[in-house]
Amino acid sequence: MITSQIRELFPILHQDINGHPLVYLDSAATSQKPISVIEAVKRYYELDNANVHRGVHTLGSRATDAYEGAREKVARFINAKSTEEIIFTRGTTTAINIVASSYARAVCKEGDEIVLTAMEHHSNLIPWQQVAKATGATLKYIPMQSDGNVLIEDVEKTITANTKIVAITYVSNVLGVVNPIKQIAEIAHRNGAKILVDGAQSTPHMKVDMQDLDCDFYAFSGHKMCGPTGIGVLYGKKALLNNMEPIEFGGEMIDHVDLENSTWKELPWKFEGGTPIIAGAVGLGAAIDFLLDVGLDNIEQHEKQIVSYAMNKLTTIEDLSVYGPTSNRSGLITFNLGDVHPHDLATVLDAEGVAVRAGHHCCQPLMRWLNVSSTARASFYLYNTEEDVDRLALALLKTKEYFGYAIR
Repeated sequence: MITSQIRELFPILHQDINGHPLVYLDSAATSQKPISVIEAVKRYYELDNANVHRGVHTLGSRATDAYEGAREKVARFINAKSTEEIIFTRGTTTAINIVASSYARAVCKEGDEIVLTAMEHHSNLIPWQQVAKATGATLKYIPMQSDGNVLIEDVEKTITANTKIVAITYVSNVLGVVNPIKQIAEIAHRNGAKILVDGAQSTPHMKVDMQDLDCDFYAFSGHKMCGPTGIGVLYGKKALLNNMEPIEFGGEMIDHVDLENSTWKELPWKFEGGTPIIAGAVGLGAAIDFLLDVGLDNIEQHEKQIVSYAMNKLTTIEDLSVYGPTSNRSGLITFNLGDVHPHDLATVLDAEGVAVRAGHHCCQPLMRWLNVSSTARASFYLYNTEEDVDRLALALLKTKEYFGYAIR
Protein backbone atom coordinates (compact mmCIF):
# COMPACT_ATOMS: atom_id res chain seq x y z
CA MET A 1 0.00 0.00 0.00
CA ILE A 2 1.12 3.56 -0.68
CA THR A 3 1.91 5.25 2.62
CA SER A 4 -0.16 8.00 4.22
CA GLN A 5 2.69 10.40 3.41
CA ILE A 6 1.25 10.65 -0.10
CA ARG A 7 -1.87 12.31 1.29
CA GLU A 8 0.24 15.04 2.83
CA LEU A 9 1.24 16.14 -0.68
CA PHE A 10 -2.37 17.02 -1.62
CA PRO A 11 -3.39 20.26 0.11
CA ILE A 12 -7.09 20.04 -0.76
CA LEU A 13 -7.54 16.83 1.23
CA HIS A 14 -6.81 18.56 4.53
CA GLN A 15 -10.13 20.30 5.08
CA ASP A 16 -13.50 19.65 6.65
CA ILE A 17 -16.69 19.41 4.60
CA ASN A 18 -19.94 19.91 6.50
CA GLY A 19 -18.09 19.41 9.76
CA HIS A 20 -16.37 16.18 8.71
CA PRO A 21 -12.88 15.48 7.31
CA LEU A 22 -13.10 15.30 3.54
CA VAL A 23 -13.20 11.87 1.92
CA TYR A 24 -12.72 12.48 -1.81
CA LEU A 25 -14.03 9.57 -3.90
CA ASP A 26 -14.54 11.27 -7.26
CA SER A 27 -11.16 10.92 -8.95
CA ALA A 28 -12.65 9.33 -12.07
CA ALA A 29 -14.24 12.73 -12.71
CA THR A 30 -11.11 14.68 -11.81
CA SER A 31 -8.16 13.90 -9.58
CA GLN A 32 -6.74 16.17 -6.93
CA LYS A 33 -3.41 17.92 -7.49
CA PRO A 34 -0.19 17.47 -5.51
CA ILE A 35 1.67 20.54 -4.33
CA SER A 36 4.43 19.94 -6.90
CA VAL A 37 1.96 20.41 -9.76
CA ILE A 38 0.38 23.47 -8.18
CA GLU A 39 3.82 25.00 -7.66
CA ALA A 40 4.96 24.21 -11.22
CA VAL A 41 1.99 26.09 -12.71
CA LYS A 42 2.48 28.95 -10.22
CA ARG A 43 6.19 29.13 -11.04
CA TYR A 44 5.47 29.30 -14.77
CA TYR A 45 3.11 32.25 -14.31
CA GLU A 46 5.43 34.00 -11.84
CA LEU A 47 8.70 33.57 -13.72
CA ASP A 48 8.31 32.29 -17.30
CA ASN A 49 4.96 33.55 -18.61
CA ALA A 50 5.35 34.25 -22.32
CA ASN A 51 4.09 32.86 -25.60
CA VAL A 52 5.97 29.98 -27.16
CA HIS A 53 7.71 29.35 -30.49
CA ARG A 54 7.69 33.03 -31.46
CA GLY A 55 9.77 35.27 -29.24
CA VAL A 56 13.56 35.28 -29.12
CA HIS A 57 13.60 36.94 -25.71
CA THR A 58 14.53 35.02 -22.57
CA LEU A 59 11.00 34.50 -21.24
CA GLY A 60 9.82 33.21 -24.62
CA SER A 61 12.72 30.78 -24.79
CA ARG A 62 12.11 29.51 -21.27
CA ALA A 63 8.37 29.08 -21.93
CA THR A 64 9.07 27.20 -25.16
CA ASP A 65 11.57 24.92 -23.42
CA ALA A 66 9.04 24.16 -20.70
CA TYR A 67 6.22 23.50 -23.17
CA GLU A 68 8.24 21.27 -25.49
CA GLY A 69 9.90 19.64 -22.48
CA ALA A 70 6.45 18.59 -21.31
CA ARG A 71 5.83 17.01 -24.72
CA GLU A 72 9.01 15.00 -24.35
CA LYS A 73 7.86 13.80 -20.93
CA VAL A 74 4.52 12.68 -22.36
CA ALA A 75 6.22 10.80 -25.19
CA ARG A 76 8.43 8.90 -22.74
CA PHE A 77 5.54 8.32 -20.32
CA ILE A 78 3.44 6.46 -22.90
CA ASN A 79 6.43 5.13 -24.89
CA ALA A 80 5.64 6.88 -28.17
CA LYS A 81 8.28 6.61 -30.86
CA SER A 82 8.59 10.37 -31.26
CA THR A 83 7.41 13.69 -29.87
CA GLU A 84 5.92 14.26 -33.32
CA GLU A 85 3.23 11.76 -32.31
CA ILE A 86 2.16 13.83 -29.27
CA ILE A 87 -0.52 16.47 -29.90
CA PHE A 88 -1.56 18.68 -27.00
CA THR A 89 -5.33 19.19 -26.84
CA ARG A 90 -7.92 20.50 -24.36
CA GLY A 91 -8.59 16.93 -23.20
CA THR A 92 -9.77 13.48 -24.19
CA THR A 93 -12.92 14.84 -25.84
CA THR A 94 -11.02 17.18 -28.14
CA ALA A 95 -8.50 14.47 -29.00
CA ILE A 96 -11.22 12.03 -30.07
CA ASN A 97 -13.01 14.70 -32.06
CA ILE A 98 -9.81 15.48 -33.99
CA VAL A 99 -9.59 11.85 -35.12
CA ALA A 100 -13.29 11.62 -35.89
CA SER A 101 -13.39 14.90 -37.84
CA SER A 102 -10.04 14.71 -39.61
CA TYR A 103 -9.28 11.02 -40.11
CA ALA A 104 -12.62 9.21 -40.00
CA ARG A 105 -14.61 11.55 -42.21
CA ALA A 106 -11.91 11.24 -44.86
CA VAL A 107 -11.70 7.44 -44.91
CA CYS A 108 -15.26 6.30 -44.14
CA LYS A 109 -17.97 5.85 -46.75
CA GLU A 110 -21.32 4.13 -47.09
CA GLY A 111 -21.03 0.45 -46.25
CA ASP A 112 -18.07 0.91 -43.92
CA GLU A 113 -18.32 0.05 -40.22
CA ILE A 114 -17.32 1.83 -37.03
CA VAL A 115 -17.12 -0.60 -34.09
CA LEU A 116 -17.84 0.53 -30.53
CA THR A 117 -19.18 -0.82 -27.25
CA ALA A 118 -22.21 0.27 -25.24
CA MET A 119 -19.93 1.18 -22.32
CA GLU A 120 -18.40 4.15 -24.14
CA HIS A 121 -18.38 7.61 -22.59
CA HIS A 122 -20.40 10.07 -24.67
CA SER A 123 -17.09 11.61 -25.77
CA ASN A 124 -16.25 8.35 -27.53
CA LEU A 125 -19.74 7.78 -28.89
CA ILE A 126 -21.27 11.01 -30.19
CA PRO A 127 -18.32 11.90 -32.49
CA TRP A 128 -18.71 8.53 -34.21
CA GLN A 129 -22.47 8.98 -34.52
CA GLN A 130 -21.74 12.22 -36.35
CA VAL A 131 -19.19 10.52 -38.61
CA ALA A 132 -21.74 7.83 -39.47
CA LYS A 133 -24.39 10.43 -40.32
CA ALA A 134 -21.95 12.39 -42.48
CA THR A 135 -20.44 9.44 -44.36
CA GLY A 136 -23.09 6.71 -44.42
CA ALA A 137 -20.95 4.38 -42.35
CA THR A 138 -22.67 1.97 -39.94
CA LEU A 139 -22.19 1.80 -36.18
CA LYS A 140 -21.69 -1.69 -34.74
CA TYR A 141 -21.39 -2.71 -31.09
CA ILE A 142 -19.37 -5.49 -29.54
CA PRO A 143 -21.72 -7.49 -27.25
CA MET A 144 -21.10 -7.29 -23.51
CA GLN A 145 -21.47 -10.01 -20.92
CA SER A 146 -23.75 -9.53 -17.92
CA ASP A 147 -20.87 -8.04 -15.89
CA GLY A 148 -19.85 -5.70 -18.72
CA ASN A 149 -16.82 -7.62 -19.94
CA VAL A 150 -16.32 -8.31 -23.65
CA LEU A 151 -15.21 -11.68 -24.98
CA ILE A 152 -12.51 -11.94 -27.62
CA GLU A 153 -14.70 -14.28 -29.67
CA ASP A 154 -17.36 -11.54 -29.82
CA VAL A 155 -14.71 -9.03 -30.87
CA GLU A 156 -13.68 -11.42 -33.65
CA LYS A 157 -17.29 -11.70 -34.84
CA THR A 158 -18.01 -7.96 -34.74
CA ILE A 159 -14.91 -6.62 -36.50
CA THR A 160 -14.97 -7.48 -40.20
CA ALA A 161 -13.23 -6.55 -43.44
CA ASN A 162 -15.72 -3.67 -43.70
CA THR A 163 -14.61 -2.17 -40.39
CA LYS A 164 -12.64 1.03 -40.80
CA ILE A 165 -12.37 2.14 -37.17
CA VAL A 166 -12.62 0.51 -33.76
CA ALA A 167 -13.15 3.09 -30.99
CA ILE A 168 -13.10 1.66 -27.50
CA THR A 169 -12.34 2.65 -23.94
CA TYR A 170 -9.43 1.00 -22.18
CA VAL A 171 -11.22 1.24 -18.80
CA SER A 172 -14.94 1.87 -18.31
CA ASN A 173 -15.71 4.92 -16.18
CA VAL A 174 -18.87 3.16 -14.89
CA LEU A 175 -18.23 -0.57 -14.75
CA GLY A 176 -14.53 -0.58 -13.99
CA VAL A 177 -14.07 -3.07 -16.85
CA VAL A 178 -10.51 -3.26 -18.21
CA ASN A 179 -10.72 -4.13 -21.90
CA PRO A 180 -8.09 -6.34 -23.61
CA ILE A 181 -6.83 -3.54 -25.85
CA LYS A 182 -3.74 -5.26 -27.21
CA GLN A 183 -5.77 -8.22 -28.46
CA ILE A 184 -8.51 -5.98 -29.85
CA ALA A 185 -5.90 -3.91 -31.71
CA GLU A 186 -4.46 -7.06 -33.27
CA ILE A 187 -7.91 -8.13 -34.48
CA ALA A 188 -8.61 -4.66 -35.86
CA HIS A 189 -5.33 -4.56 -37.77
CA ARG A 190 -5.82 -8.08 -39.11
CA ASN A 191 -9.04 -6.82 -40.69
CA GLY A 192 -7.47 -3.65 -42.06
CA ALA A 193 -9.05 -1.33 -39.49
CA LYS A 194 -7.53 1.34 -37.26
CA ILE A 195 -8.14 1.53 -33.52
CA LEU A 196 -8.66 4.55 -31.28
CA VAL A 197 -8.42 3.99 -27.53
CA ASP A 198 -10.05 6.24 -24.96
CA GLY A 199 -7.38 6.25 -22.28
CA ALA A 200 -8.95 8.76 -19.89
CA GLN A 201 -9.49 6.18 -17.14
CA SER A 202 -6.44 4.00 -17.80
CA THR A 203 -3.50 6.41 -18.15
CA PRO A 204 -3.61 7.71 -14.55
CA HIS A 205 -3.74 4.25 -13.02
CA MET A 206 -1.46 1.87 -14.93
CA LYS A 207 1.52 1.80 -17.26
CA VAL A 208 0.53 2.30 -20.90
CA ASP A 209 2.89 1.56 -23.77
CA MET A 210 1.91 2.71 -27.24
CA GLN A 211 4.39 0.47 -29.01
CA ASP A 212 3.27 -2.59 -27.05
CA LEU A 213 -0.48 -1.90 -27.38
CA ASP A 214 -0.02 -0.98 -31.05
CA CYS A 215 -3.06 1.30 -31.05
CA ASP A 216 -3.26 3.83 -33.87
CA PHE A 217 -4.70 6.66 -31.78
CA TYR A 218 -4.83 7.11 -28.00
CA ALA A 219 -6.49 9.95 -26.09
CA PHE A 220 -6.24 11.05 -22.46
CA SER A 221 -6.67 14.03 -20.13
CA GLY A 222 -4.27 15.66 -17.71
CA HIS A 223 -6.79 16.51 -15.01
CA LYS A 224 -7.52 12.85 -14.22
CA MET A 225 -3.82 12.12 -13.60
CA CYS A 226 -2.93 14.83 -11.06
CA GLY A 227 -2.47 17.50 -13.74
CA PRO A 228 -4.38 20.70 -14.50
CA THR A 229 -7.74 20.93 -16.21
CA GLY A 230 -7.85 22.01 -19.85
CA ILE A 231 -4.88 19.95 -21.08
CA GLY A 232 -4.96 16.57 -22.80
CA VAL A 233 -3.10 14.49 -25.34
CA LEU A 234 -3.79 12.86 -28.65
CA TYR A 235 -1.24 10.22 -29.55
CA GLY A 236 -1.29 9.12 -33.17
CA LYS A 237 1.04 7.09 -35.31
CA LYS A 238 3.17 9.47 -37.31
CA ALA A 239 2.19 8.12 -40.72
CA LEU A 240 -1.50 8.60 -39.94
CA LEU A 241 -1.10 12.09 -38.49
CA ASN A 242 1.00 13.18 -41.46
CA ASN A 243 -1.86 12.32 -43.82
CA MET A 244 -4.54 14.04 -41.73
CA GLU A 245 -5.71 17.61 -42.22
CA PRO A 246 -5.91 19.96 -39.23
CA ILE A 247 -9.39 20.98 -38.08
CA GLU A 248 -8.40 24.29 -36.44
CA PHE A 249 -6.74 27.00 -38.48
CA GLY A 250 -4.93 30.17 -37.48
CA GLY A 251 -1.70 31.11 -35.80
CA GLU A 252 0.98 28.66 -34.66
CA MET A 253 -0.04 25.87 -37.06
CA ILE A 254 0.92 27.55 -40.33
CA ASP A 255 4.07 27.41 -42.43
CA HIS A 256 3.40 29.82 -45.31
CA VAL A 257 0.39 32.08 -45.86
CA ASP A 258 -0.52 34.24 -48.82
CA LEU A 259 -3.83 35.83 -49.79
CA GLU A 260 -5.13 32.73 -51.55
CA ASN A 261 -3.52 29.67 -49.94
CA SER A 262 -1.68 28.44 -46.88
CA THR A 263 0.49 25.50 -45.91
CA TRP A 264 0.87 23.83 -42.54
CA LYS A 265 3.73 23.28 -40.15
CA GLU A 266 5.07 19.80 -39.67
CA LEU A 267 3.98 17.54 -36.82
CA PRO A 268 2.97 18.04 -34.09
CA TRP A 269 2.33 21.74 -34.48
CA LYS A 270 -0.07 21.58 -37.43
CA PHE A 271 -2.75 20.34 -35.01
CA GLU A 272 -2.09 23.01 -32.36
CA GLY A 273 -3.62 26.16 -33.81
CA GLY A 274 -3.58 29.31 -31.70
CA THR A 275 -1.74 30.01 -28.49
CA PRO A 276 -1.34 26.58 -26.91
CA ILE A 277 -2.19 25.50 -23.37
CA ILE A 278 1.26 26.36 -22.06
CA ALA A 279 0.65 26.37 -18.31
CA GLY A 280 -1.45 23.23 -18.64
CA ALA A 281 1.36 21.43 -20.41
CA VAL A 282 3.84 22.54 -17.77
CA GLY A 283 1.49 21.23 -15.08
CA LEU A 284 1.01 17.96 -16.94
CA GLY A 285 4.77 17.52 -17.15
CA ALA A 286 4.99 18.04 -13.38
CA ALA A 287 2.18 15.52 -12.85
CA ILE A 288 4.05 12.94 -14.92
CA ASP A 289 7.17 13.54 -12.82
CA PHE A 290 5.08 13.00 -9.68
CA LEU A 291 3.43 9.79 -10.92
CA LEU A 292 6.75 8.35 -12.05
CA ASP A 293 8.28 9.19 -8.68
CA VAL A 294 5.48 7.32 -6.90
CA GLY A 295 5.58 4.53 -9.49
CA LEU A 296 2.73 3.42 -11.76
CA ASP A 297 3.10 -0.18 -10.59
CA ASN A 298 2.74 0.99 -6.99
CA ILE A 299 -0.34 3.05 -7.87
CA GLU A 300 -1.97 0.14 -9.70
CA GLN A 301 -1.28 -2.28 -6.86
CA HIS A 302 -2.56 0.20 -4.27
CA GLU A 303 -5.81 0.72 -6.16
CA LYS A 304 -6.35 -3.01 -6.56
CA GLN A 305 -6.06 -3.43 -2.81
CA ILE A 306 -8.37 -0.51 -2.11
CA VAL A 307 -11.07 -1.62 -4.55
CA SER A 308 -10.88 -5.20 -3.28
CA TYR A 309 -11.31 -3.95 0.27
CA ALA A 310 -14.19 -1.73 -0.84
CA MET A 311 -15.93 -4.52 -2.74
CA ASN A 312 -15.75 -6.77 0.31
CA LYS A 313 -17.03 -4.00 2.53
CA LEU A 314 -19.84 -2.61 0.37
CA THR A 315 -21.26 -5.90 -0.88
CA THR A 316 -22.16 -6.79 2.70
CA ILE A 317 -24.57 -3.85 2.88
CA GLU A 318 -28.14 -5.01 2.31
CA ASP A 319 -30.09 -3.30 -0.48
CA LEU A 320 -26.88 -2.08 -2.16
CA SER A 321 -26.50 -3.08 -5.84
CA VAL A 322 -22.98 -3.01 -7.29
CA TYR A 323 -22.44 -2.98 -11.07
CA GLY A 324 -19.58 -4.41 -13.10
CA PRO A 325 -17.21 -7.37 -12.69
CA THR A 326 -16.31 -8.80 -9.30
CA SER A 327 -12.63 -9.09 -10.25
CA ASN A 328 -10.15 -7.61 -12.74
CA ARG A 329 -11.69 -4.17 -12.34
CA SER A 330 -10.21 -0.71 -12.02
CA GLY A 331 -10.37 1.43 -8.91
CA LEU A 332 -14.01 2.45 -8.93
CA ILE A 333 -17.32 1.05 -7.74
CA THR A 334 -20.68 2.06 -9.18
CA PHE A 335 -23.77 1.29 -7.15
CA ASN A 336 -27.35 2.07 -6.17
CA LEU A 337 -28.98 1.86 -2.76
CA GLY A 338 -32.49 0.44 -2.96
CA ASP A 339 -34.87 2.94 -4.52
CA VAL A 340 -32.95 5.98 -3.22
CA HIS A 341 -32.18 8.31 -6.12
CA PRO A 342 -28.40 8.59 -6.62
CA HIS A 343 -28.55 12.38 -6.32
CA ASP A 344 -30.28 12.07 -2.95
CA LEU A 345 -27.76 9.45 -1.93
CA ALA A 346 -24.82 11.67 -2.91
CA THR A 347 -26.36 14.61 -1.03
CA VAL A 348 -26.57 12.63 2.20
CA LEU A 349 -23.04 11.31 1.73
CA ASP A 350 -21.80 14.86 1.18
CA ALA A 351 -23.37 15.86 4.49
CA GLU A 352 -21.04 13.27 6.01
CA GLY A 353 -18.03 14.73 4.17
CA VAL A 354 -17.92 11.95 1.57
CA ALA A 355 -17.73 13.12 -2.07
CA VAL A 356 -19.03 10.68 -4.70
CA ARG A 357 -20.39 11.16 -8.22
CA ALA A 358 -24.08 10.67 -9.05
CA GLY A 359 -25.85 10.63 -12.42
CA HIS A 360 -25.49 8.86 -15.73
CA HIS A 361 -21.72 9.54 -15.89
CA CYS A 362 -21.99 10.60 -19.56
CA CYS A 363 -22.99 7.01 -20.37
CA GLN A 364 -26.74 7.08 -21.01
CA PRO A 365 -26.76 4.04 -23.34
CA LEU A 366 -24.90 2.06 -20.68
CA MET A 367 -27.44 3.15 -18.04
CA ARG A 368 -30.20 1.76 -20.24
CA TRP A 369 -28.21 -1.45 -20.68
CA LEU A 370 -28.03 -1.68 -16.87
CA ASN A 371 -31.77 -0.91 -16.73
CA VAL A 372 -31.27 2.10 -14.46
CA SER A 373 -31.58 5.83 -15.01
CA SER A 374 -28.47 6.73 -13.01
CA THR A 375 -26.06 5.44 -10.39
CA ALA A 376 -23.69 6.60 -7.68
CA ARG A 377 -19.95 6.06 -8.15
CA ALA A 378 -17.04 5.98 -5.73
CA SER A 379 -13.68 6.18 -7.50
CA PHE A 380 -10.31 5.75 -5.82
CA TYR A 381 -6.80 6.99 -6.48
CA LEU A 382 -3.35 6.85 -4.94
CA TYR A 383 -4.31 9.13 -2.02
CA ASN A 384 -7.28 7.06 -0.83
CA THR A 385 -7.10 4.70 2.13
CA GLU A 386 -9.05 1.87 3.68
CA GLU A 387 -10.23 4.41 6.25
CA ASP A 388 -11.88 6.32 3.39
CA VAL A 389 -13.75 3.15 2.46
CA ASP A 390 -14.83 2.69 6.07
CA ARG A 391 -16.17 6.25 6.12
CA LEU A 392 -18.09 5.56 2.89
CA ALA A 393 -19.61 2.38 4.30
CA LEU A 394 -20.63 4.14 7.50
CA ALA A 395 -22.17 7.01 5.53
CA LEU A 396 -24.14 4.53 3.42
CA LEU A 397 -25.57 2.95 6.56
CA LYS A 398 -26.58 6.41 7.77
CA THR A 399 -28.20 7.01 4.38
CA LYS A 400 -30.23 3.82 4.77
CA GLU A 401 -31.38 4.97 8.16
CA TYR A 402 -32.25 8.42 6.83
CA PHE A 403 -34.44 6.93 4.11
CA GLY A 404 -36.10 4.44 6.43
CA TYR A 405 -34.29 1.23 5.43
CA ALA A 406 -33.70 -1.34 8.12
CA ILE A 407 -30.03 -1.44 9.13
CA ARG A 408 -28.82 -4.99 8.54
